[in-house]
Amino acid sequence: MSLSSARPLAPARWIGIPMLQVVFWTLIFAIPFRVFSLQLPEPVFCMVPVFAWAVIRPSILAPFAILILGAFLDLYWGGPMGLWAVSLLIAYGTTLASRSMMVGQNRAMMWGWFAVSCAVAMVSGFLLTRLDAKASPSLIAVAWQFLATILLYPFAHRLVDRFEDADVRFR
Repeated sequence: MSLSSARPLAPARWIGIPMLQVVFWTLIFAIPFRVFSLQLPEPVFCMVPVFAWAVIRPSILAPFAILILGAFLDLYWGGPMGLWAVSLLIAYGTTLASRSMMVGQNRAMMWGWFAVSCAVAMVSGFLLTRLDAKASPSLIAVAWQFLATILLYPFAHRLVDRFEDADVRFR
């Protein structure tokens, strides 16, 4: 049973609001602010709803929202168009396929599943970048981005906890 009361499963609440939050935090963390000559990390905030939407329930709206978020990342970070959209959709698909194994797991195990989902997105993004640029991105930069992204799991857990019991068809 979830710790908070279940909320209704309206698309604006479980898809629209998290999308706006992801866009906001991506913009905030991209500000060129340096502390001791170090820039803020750039985690892939989109992984939070990608993981949560796959765990909460299968939906036809979620892949379209992921496509929009991926296109936003491609446009904002200046990457090749479709790179993050495809990477996030691959992560969503693998999480959705392994959803039955995640049901009933404790918080630490779900954090591990989130890390695996992030790794799938990062590896697919790495491989697609190698194919597009015909050069290898920095493995250290990818590793730091991966570590910064997996630290976002508490937000994914909160989103899952908030909406997992909302749809009575899946109880």
